[in-house]
Amino acid sequence: MRKYSLIGLFIISSCTFVHAQQHDPDLLYIKSRMDSIQSFSVDLTLEVDISFIHMPSKKAKMKYTKNKPIKFSSADFVMLPKRGLDFTLNSLLSYSYITVPRGEEIRNGKKYKALNIVPTDPNSDFSIALLLIDISNMRVTESEISTRKDGTYKLLMNYDKPTAILPAKVEVAFEVQRIRIPFNFMGKDTDIDRKKMRESGSKTGKIFLTMSNYIIEHIR
Repeated sequence: MRKYSLIGLFIISSCTFVHAQQHDPDLLYIKSRMDSIQSFSVDLTLEVDISFIHMPSKKAKMKYTKNKPIKFSSADFVMLPKRGLDFTLNSLLSYSYITVPRGEEIRNGKKYKALNIVPTDPNSDFSIALLLIDISNMRVTESEISTRKDGTYKLLMNYDKPTAILPAKVEVAFEVQRIRIPFNFMGKDTDIDRKKMRESGSKTGKIFLTMSNYIIEHIR
């Protein structure tokens, strides 16, 4: 009986290995498009949807330089959560990983390729990610990233034209209790219900970003 159990385990392990890929070719193509960007800057309009925070729309600027952390600047607040807003794929693909195909998923009547990214380097700060890829335009439209320390982030990305690789609008959903919110830097016109904030139970939040005036520099 033990012999047959070991054989069954070997078959299951082999099937899992067959389905996993070192690097999905469509993801590699999208990564090459991202890697062609040396830097970009963009103006942001930000809105926050968190049950215990009332904050009017804010303006900010986002700056990206290849192989460096994304930077945000604003007159009266600090962006939150910073790590959930990396849609350049740098945080996902900077360490070794494998990809696992998950078939197709449908959003608003359109089919998207579903793909898991599983890091193989223990230094990676996420445990698994799910991407939805728009094959016709070769770009990521949705990602769900499970981090080791900061909970799970879900990004929905909308583009203003078929050729765009960077989104015009981004919606970020995150677990509020898993991040440190910089209350002291959210602006004088922000109202925080601290009693509601201390209430027990899981809290989720959303950030809505609208981008404009992209300035993109490509590698020559």
